[in-house]
Amino acid sequence: MSVEKITVTTKRKSSGWAGQLMQLAGIVAAVFIAKGALAEPFYVPSGSMEPTLLIGDALIASKFPYGYGTSSLPIQINLPESGRVFAETPKQGDVVVFRWPGDRSQAWVKRVVGLPGDRIQLRQGQLFVNDRPAELKPDGVGAAEDDNGGSEPAYRYVETLPNGVSHLIFKMRDNGPLDNTQEVTVPPGHLFVLGDNRDNSADSRVPLRSGGVGMLPIDNLVGRADAVLGSWDLGIRGQPVWTWLSGFRMARFFTAVH
Repeated sequence: MSVEKITVTTKRKSSGWAGQLMQLAGIVAAVFIAKGALAEPFYVPSGSMEPTLLIGDALIASKFPYGYGTSSLPIQINLPESGRVFAETPKQGDVVVFRWPGDRSQAWVKRVVGLPGDRIQLRQGQLFVNDRPAELKPDGVGAAEDDNGGSEPAYRYVETLPNGVSHLIFKMRDNGPLDNTQEVTVPPGHLFVLGDNRDNSADSRVPLRSGGVGMLPIDNLVGRADAVLGSWDLGIRGQPVWTWLSGFRMARFFTAVH
């Protein structure tokens, strides 16, 4: 009797542990699926999208607007690119998160300004799409941050794209090295992307071999940057630890990305 009792008890305990492991596996699977299918958080490490996104911003990228491909997976594994399901082309002006073509383990963020078939050129720092200029309206002076917590003055403009989408950009200098480009036509299945900090962004103006993006394959899209969840000023790292709480930019918490 006692042996049978011990055996039965052991089976119940084993069954209990198995049930708990199954529940844990279910929770992990649900989180993995949600992260892969709905949205994923990302951290902004550079100032290339200032003043729209700041160094230290934590943003959320929605994955469903553009459909799903291997770049949408929450972990990067080497799979052959086979297109996207439920695919949608981004709109001009969308801020997108994508896998950098030079190293797909890196996630970058830029703004879409050119769609397949568009002709793109910059002339004296002004964007032209199919020979139509993007309107620039001066909006004072801001501070462009660098990766070390310093900053320098930057002219701020409201840029209005030909489709009517408006957003802020920074221009730190006139006649910058990327202010004048040859006109290029965006090939099928690709996008032309720019950083909002026009003098500090390796984007589609810079070839991939030189560390830029070149023409961005749509298949590299992760999702659309929709909101800033939180933000912390990295420049405060050089201050005493007890002051670090003051580095939280509370005004940026839960704000939309425009």
